[in-house]
Amino acid sequence: MKQDMIVILDLGSEENPRLAREIRALGVYSEIYPHDITLAELNALPNVKGIILNGGPNHVVDGVEIDACSDIYGCGLPLLQPGHKGGAPWPTDAAQRKAVLSEFVYDACGAQPNWNMENFIADQVELIRRQVGDKKVLLALSGGVDSSVVAALLIKAIGKQLVCVHVNHGLLRKGEPEQVVEVFRNQMDANLIYVDAVDRFLNKLSGVAEPEQKRKIIGAEFIRVFEEEARKLDGIHFLAQGTIYPDIIESGTKTVKAVKSHHNVGGLPEDLDFALVEPLKMLFKDEVRACGKALGLPDSMVYRQPFPGPGLGVRCLGAITRDRLEAVRESDAILREEFAKAGLEGKVWQYFTVVPDFKSVGVHEGVRTFDWPVILRAVNTVDAMTATVEDVPFALLQKITQRITSEVKGVNRVLYDLTPKPSGTIEWE
Repeated sequence: MKQDMIVILDLGSEENPRLAREIRALGVYSEIYPHDITLAELNALPNVKGIILNGGPNHVVDGVEIDACSDIYGCGLPLLQPGHKGGAPWPTDAAQRKAVLSEFVYDACGAQPNWNMENFIADQVELIRRQVGDKKVLLALSGGVDSSVVAALLIKAIGKQLVCVHVNHGLLRKGEPEQVVEVFRNQMDANLIYVDAVDRFLNKLSGVAEPEQKRKIIGAEFIRVFEEEARKLDGIHFLAQGTIYPDIIESGTKTVKAVKSHHNVGGLPEDLDFALVEPLKMLFKDEVRACGKALGLPDSMVYRQPFPGPGLGVRCLGAITRDRLEAVRESDAILREEFAKAGLEGKVWQYFTVVPDFKSVGVHEGVRTFDWPVILRAVNTVDAMTATVEDVPFALLQKITQRITSEVKGVNRVLYDLTPKPSGTIEWE
């Protein structure tokens, strides 16, 4: 990496990710490291211009106050110690906080604002080519933001040496498998393997109602399908993954060994011992999106809403049936279409539909019906730990209701979930 860097040492603050993002917003690269990093490890990092010892409420561990290694204090680099050893706490006013950071980063450290997506992409292309050489890389391409950006970046770096495997498990939203094929095979000329595993997944899930069991079946089956495809291929030495910086921060290490989603294909057999390629592992989610834009991916992929690994499998509540799954898929498509028409696309963090496993009495064209309800969910959040419900205009809710009840087979009611998080979670299962 050629860009200047500010290192943040974690001395008990809960605001380290926010601080790193604020420094990067100034155009200067920043990374978070444990408080006990050694001077030798620090000196091995590229272009470090300054260090922030970021103190906070978690500065006592097992009864002992944590501190940086003593020789770091005399290393000669500019130091800022907010909330640590008598250092002044951060200002609460955003403008004042930015001013303090700017003064330290630019004036005290002399860092240059040379952190941007163009430089990041150029660096990663060089690093990927150096790591991979003439070998092949395998990627599970879900169509989600992270895997799509990884795919686009690797295509730019190594072209057809990347082999993308897209497994259609039947639990994606309407049009998503087709979009993956259109964008990557037809537009980007990717080496793409499309696997239609819809029947395989839905047969495995037949009669399974318990949410965690559904998740485990979907994740395990995904790994099995991906493994089967991997064994058909020759010359694969690397596995690409969409690991991003929050994954690493949460793990507390510089590498992520355990993955949280089957899209990152954890749990492959030991004899498929691929070296990892993780080109996004130092990016926050908004930076991943910016990278995708810079690589030319369509907005519908770059700004795709958060989507659970098991997909619509956890939005078709209880035991999944094909007809109810289609009701989820079709009603979700209507909701997204009407939100886009109303100018809410990109303004509401997440919105989707849920179809529960019970029916109610209704009337259609004078005939009694006994059909499912569709539940609408639309929430806003900063960190997904808490969430508020979007105040959707009543006229828009009426329009969505009219379309769903008239266009989606087997549905006679539409409900709007008014529950924030807490007490409800964002997803239902």
